[in-house]
Amino acid sequence: MQASATATPVIQPGLQTWKLYVYAVLILVVAELIGSVAFKMGPGKVVLLPMVWALIMGAVIGSVQSKMGPLALTRPLQFRAAAILQPALLLFVAKLGLMVGSSLPKIIGAGWALVFQEFGHFVGTIVIGLPLALLLGIKREAIGATFSVGREPSLAIIGERYGMNSPEGRGVLAEYITGTLFGAVFIAIFAGFITSLNIFHPVALAMGAGVGSGSMMAAAAGAIAAQQTPEMAKDVATFAAASNLITTTIGTYFTLFISLPLAVWGYRVLEPIIGRTTSSSSTAADDKLHEQTHTEVADLNLAGRVGAWVFAGVLTIIANWIAYKVAPLESVGCIVIMIGAVLVGDLLCNLTGRKIPAVCWVTLAAMFLTSPACPWADAIVAITGKINFLAVITPMLTFAGLSIAKDIPAFRKLGWRIVLVSFAANAGTFIGATLIAEFFH
Repeated sequence: MQASATATPVIQPGLQTWKLYVYAVLILVVAELIGSVAFKMGPGKVVLLPMVWALIMGAVIGSVQSKMGPLALTRPLQFRAAAILQPALLLFVAKLGLMVGSSLPKIIGAGWALVFQEFGHFVGTIVIGLPLALLLGIKREAIGATFSVGREPSLAIIGERYGMNSPEGRGVLAEYITGTLFGAVFIAIFAGFITSLNIFHPVALAMGAGVGSGSMMAAAAGAIAAQQTPEMAKDVATFAAASNLITTTIGTYFTLFISLPLAVWGYRVLEPIIGRTTSSSSTAADDKLHEQTHTEVADLNLAGRVGAWVFAGVLTIIANWIAYKVAPLESVGCIVIMIGAVLVGDLLCNLTGRKIPAVCWVTLAAMFLTSPACPWADAIVAITGKINFLAVITPMLTFAGLSIAKDIPAFRKLGWRIVLVSFAANAGTFIGATLIAEFFH
């Protein structure tokens, strides 16, 4: 697409992508050196992990580009960062799949109540969050913000389906940021209040606490356990952990095949009825500007995707080295296996005409490698255990931060409304899962 005569000349990002890589390395190193910072807030505790610092630093660099001269992270380069983020997220999905495969026996033994309560986790966000978002004037961002609690697998699903440059992508990223900063505090207060009403069995409440985020699960379970006997408190911790494991694993498929289609359908039906246009509403002009710039920055081909996987792998090794003191050479084997699973998943996705998303194929390929069905599972588990789960997330959020400045005007428009919607979605997932777990318990 040609830029108009009055538009700012577009610098082709292909010639300057090296800037992204340099910034990514610097941001990652600084974020990991800062490490985790925890502080109390009311009855809960907020933990700011390196991923948060990476997100913030990337956003700052993109926001002050006009003052950085030749070092500026231009708008096209921010779109290129989002294009790199989409395939890089599959590396995280592969790590998740490797963790799931070895846990399959535990998941199978968890019982039907834990499986069925997943419907509550992912439908509850939509039932409460989506109508509120529409009433507040949020448009297509509402789909990304309310189809789940917006954790890492959700970023990957929306990124593949719509692209992170879409309104849906902005919605899920806004939900992710809100949940990361405030989710644990909110869910601790909310879960503690619901527990105090003595309506639900503590085990049902524990299942509801497994929302798919470790920090949020721990906060909710702690608030519930604090009101129980010592023996019941142990059961609360056990069932909350099992529920969180299932939400993080099976939940990926629930969000992809159930809650996302339900959110899309709900938006299509409800928006003409209760949707409003307010100062927070995205406009056709906003979407057109994003589409025009995205067209000027082509999506990555296979070579570009492989490059994204390799570079994300290198960043993961660096993060694992700084944060968890694992020598880089010890982590290489894990990265090779992860990239192999991603490559197989990507090829299968294309061979099947992309009818089944790459997220599913990558998860299945990785799960097989560590499942009891694989004869080399024990050796692969030993190799892939060298890299900590959190070390994979920080590189992804580094690229998210480098891409986020282009969306800051849209986030400003969403403002407090997206925070309120995020809280509603979190409350919905907790209540929905607890209700179903109560029924089956």
